[in-house]
Amino acid sequence: MNPPNPIHVYCMPGMAANPKIFDFIRLPEPFVLHKLSWLPPQPKESLEDYTSRLSHEIQHPNPVLIGVSFGGLVVQELARIIQCRKVIIISSVKSYHEFPLHIRLARKTKAYRLFPTQWVHNVEDLIGFVFGPSVKKQMSLHKKYLSVRSESYLNWALEAFFQWNREQADPNVLHIHGNFDVVLPVFNIKNYIPVPKGTHVMILNRASWFNQHLPKLILDN
Repeated sequence: MNPPNPIHVYCMPGMAANPKIFDFIRLPEPFVLHKLSWLPPQPKESLEDYTSRLSHEIQHPNPVLIGVSFGGLVVQELARIIQCRKVIIISSVKSYHEFPLHIRLARKTKAYRLFPTQWVHNVEDLIGFVFGPSVKKQMSLHKKYLSVRSESYLNWALEAFFQWNREQADPNVLHIHGNFDVVLPVFNIKNYIPVPKGTHVMILNRASWFNQHLPKLILDN
């Protein structure tokens, strides 16, 4: 019997995170895992132009795309320009209407621009400023995964995240979300697969859930 054709799975980390957040994800054959990294953004680059450049990092046709948090927004934009077998977002949103109230207020007032990104020496300060001190405490436990901290990247990422303009959710996007997520609470989120006691960093501390369920979720139509 011939071995099954490989299924290539490309994974995009969250804001300021490096690909190590996927180190605990183990998928059996025929899945082949590829970890994407953040490219340095160009001056005033739109998210659409950024994802167009990022698409050149995807070397296989009809891949599965998985994005965590801000990376979930990125893979949804990638799916506009490349044909995908499936798009899965984790701890993310499917349109800006799913943002919680404090993020929608910051989106309107642009308060996130007040953070002095040129002085960031640890991304936990940025996370605490944007999302609150309780989230900062969570993130500080995983600081080795938050290594993308240049001023140009952080300024670009904050603008792209808060001003994401997708109005309508794509019904084909598979959404996995933790019901203990305090960064993006589930109150405004519809049509998602709940992970009991899952937090915003569940890709790290609930990796066993993903290792158990992702293969079936990818293969199901």
